[in-house]
Amino acid sequence: MAGRLSFANITALAPMVRVGTLPMRLLALDYGADVVYCEELIDMKMVQCHRVENEVLQTVDFVAPDERVMFRTCAREKRKVVFQMGTADPERALSVARLVEKDVAAIDVNMGCPKEYSTKGGMGAALLSDPDKIEAILTKLVGGVSLPVTCKIRILPSLDDTVTLARRIEKTGVAAIAVHGRLKEERPRHPVHCDYIGAVARAVSIPVIANGGSLDLVKCHDDIRAFKEACAASSVMLARAAMWNPSVFRRAGPLPLHDVMTQYLKYALRYDNHAFNSKYCLCQMLRDKVESLLGKRVQAAQNNRELSEAYGLDDVFEETQAELEARRHALRSPEWRRGDVVAMDGDVATMALKFQRRQYPPQLTPKMFLLEWSRRQKTAQPTYHTVQRAQDRAFQSTVTVDRKKYRSSLWEKSKKFAEQASAVVCLRALGIPEGREGEENGGRQQKRKMEDDRDSDEEKRKKRMSDGDRESDKNVEPTLHA
Repeated sequence: MAGRLSFANITALAPMVRVGTLPMRLLALDYGADVVYCEELIDMKMVQCHRVENEVLQTVDFVAPDERVMFRTCAREKRKVVFQMGTADPERALSVARLVEKDVAAIDVNMGCPKEYSTKGGMGAALLSDPDKIEAILTKLVGGVSLPVTCKIRILPSLDDTVTLARRIEKTGVAAIAVHGRLKEERPRHPVHCDYIGAVARAVSIPVIANGGSLDLVKCHDDIRAFKEACAASSVMLARAAMWNPSVFRRAGPLPLHDVMTQYLKYALRYDNHAFNSKYCLCQMLRDKVESLLGKRVQAAQNNRELSEAYGLDDVFEETQAELEARRHALRSPEWRRGDVVAMDGDVATMALKFQRRQYPPQLTPKMFLLEWSRRQKTAQPTYHTVQRAQDRAFQSTVTVDRKKYRSSLWEKSKKFAEQASAVVCLRALGIPEGREGEENGGRQQKRKMEDDRDSDEEKRKKRMSDGDRESDKNVEPTLHA
């Protein structure tokens, strides 16, 4: 099909846990990689995510119930990025593939990683001993999505068994097979088995992507062709060689490592990459220089500002933060806020929103504002009905106000946050100020109004008590003294 990603004669950034996030993928594309794989993402975590178009970062984010961004991508890599998942369940694999289908170029199933992170639950290299499940997963994906589907395997102890498995995989209709030329028990210190990869390449008609040559065979871009020829493969996938210096993909030769790390950090700042993930990737590039003065500063950094200072990128950090804050400010405009979409779920008004505690002044919450509003309207106090989801123990709450119901369609990490989210939905649906910092007639003004109302009520109560006492005095007969 026209426009589909081809795996023939390509050089790819291999999937690497904690390394294959957006900044590294973009950097690899800058330096000449044809295709980039994201880090392996587990189906059980991804299936709980919801898709968010991040207008500030201009990305598409897949966000877990606890608000962590599990996968972030952008338009720049849309036709080049392969989403790799860890799975042992055909139906769940298909659900995840359909979730990300319109934002990536292909879907890959990890069948080669030997680490416990991947093998628990029968995923990763554990699948190599269950070819029936391999076939079921790949067949379900090939038939269920419009994108190319691939898989990444390790070799089996027997050459014949490896070839037999590859042929069985080919029959499912996958677009390519990536072969790491080591047994699942072997590690990088063991030599890569180019002969096994070559046997697979000769046995199937689809592209075979050779993997595993970083330590022994691939030191620079010129070595990529030699590794491909040694394996008789159509394409090559690089992991550690690219992790150590992504400019290995440059035909003109690698760049100085400091320049590469600086460019990586610029992408990390631009796309708000988590500081600890950025620090991990920078330390991998530093390798034996991790105990240098720069390395120690990187290891000690606790946030992106400190990482920027270590590389002399203070001005870049400030400029990037100012640019992102300007976008946030534009999106906070009243016109944008009123764009909240209310949808009806039966008799419940819903909005897709999360409770963000930092948006509200200290000691003030949406529940407080809603309670105060109800009191002034002389309606019954709001009541909250909260449920917990078994699969991830997340919470969702429905608030009833004046016999109408409101809730957020997104799940929260705690009962308190779920109740606050439902209160926000109610306040926004009714057009009531909720007290957010910077909100017109909100924040401190609302707090003062609530305090003034309470003071006024207290004065009225005292006056009623005083009037009652005087009235009571009139009705008491005078005491007769002897």
